[in-house]
Amino acid sequence: MQMTHIRKAILPVAGLGTRFLPATKAVPKEMLTVVDRPVVQHVVDEARAAGIEHIVFVTGRNKGVIEDHFDRQYELEATLSERGKHQLLDTLRAETLGPGKTSFTRQQLPLGLGHAVWCARDIIGNEPFALLLPDMLHKPRNGKSCLAQMVDAYDKAGGGNHIAVYEVPMDQTDQYGIVGLGENIAERVHRIAKMVEKPKKEVAPSNLAISGRYILQPEIFDLLETQERGAGGEIQLTDSMLKLAKKQDFYSVTFDGSIYDCGSKLGFLMANVAYALARPDIAETFRPELDALLASND
Repeated sequence: MQMTHIRKAILPVAGLGTRFLPATKAVPKEMLTVVDRPVVQHVVDEARAAGIEHIVFVTGRNKGVIEDHFDRQYELEATLSERGKHQLLDTLRAETLGPGKTSFTRQQLPLGLGHAVWCARDIIGNEPFALLLPDMLHKPRNGKSCLAQMVDAYDKAGGGNHIAVYEVPMDQTDQYGIVGLGENIAERVHRIAKMVEKPKKEVAPSNLAISGRYILQPEIFDLLETQERGAGGEIQLTDSMLKLAKKQDFYSVTFDGSIYDCGSKLGFLMANVAYALARPDIAETFRPELDALLASND
């Protein structure tokens, strides 16, 4: 298999966010903020840190604000400039994706993750791509983003398909897609011997759960196009990956860091605390306030 640089990434952002109603009645769940950045901005930052050049957002109805967020706002920039708020202006400009660096396509029907990925097929074309689920925030321990760690593994393996994984309690394996490990390729990188969707702990091949970050080869699109509906009546990405694994290599990359499921209230709250404590401009005043709050609740 010829190795190709990973240039493009898919972010599926069409979900309804029902677990956060009523907050998500008018505001997309991806635009809920962790500290002062929308969740989706954190994920885009991760992708850009890994060298991604073009991001494809798979959207749905009432998601136009995501497109607006990644566009330039001339009136706002002019106001900040006039008021001398140059640091804020520089921050906005640095985080704005340039012309031709984004694409937006509609999923239209709620047919699951596999269908969302398939909707981006013509924009991605015949090249490998990254897939990042925006609900899952990956906070690295060593400063290198999760996707950057995966790109390193991709380079070392000479291509293939790569899935980020992390350890979960053994009694929770029935809540996740779980992988079984094969040959060790490099530090924290293994060939995948098995992928099982939500196995009970008695039959789980490991406690390594799929964390919502993928590097996939374009052949997945042909499989998704003919994929029968699976669990929940949806087109499941895992079903097509299992078929592709019969023809191509799959590798696991054990993420070195913390993961927060911002699709759940607990994960979202924990992400806000963790990211605030990691911010030099906030942590010094936030930590004593947090300690006082916890002490008052003892």
